[in-house]
Amino acid sequence: MFGKKRKEEEEIRAFLGKGAEFTGKLMFNGSVRIDGDFKGSIFGNGTLVIGEGAEIEADIRVDSVMVSGEMRGQIDVKKIIRIYSTGKVTGDLNTPVISVEEGAFFEGTCHMIRSDAEVHTLPLENRAAGEKC
Repeated sequence: MFGKKRKEEEEIRAFLGKGAEFTGKLMFNGSVRIDGDFKGSIFGNGTLVIGEGAEIEADIRVDSVMVSGEMRGQIDVKKIIRIYSTGKVTGDLNTPVISVEEGAFFEGTCHMIRSDAEVHTLPLENRAAGEKC
């Protein structure tokens, strides 16, 4: 039972291969892998995999990001950002958990957050009564 759920979460639902270029807005559910070049915005409920050789220039808001290629922009995630040894990230990160392998490159700021509400900021009137700014 647990193996089946894990398999569904890891199943790649969309793929942009090496040599392909895309400019625009990507919205998805599930997992998406980009090995080509992407410029724009990426929003999703699931995992974004930036493959080795990929070049991404985007603002990203997803559940998780796995970076083996090159990424420039802002990344807001609900769960985790993993930067593998071949990954290069330049930009600002908002995440509850970050993992950076030896050999990876990261230049920018990283804000460690505690909850989903901190990732996707809400107007002040929607904040919980006990929360301080």
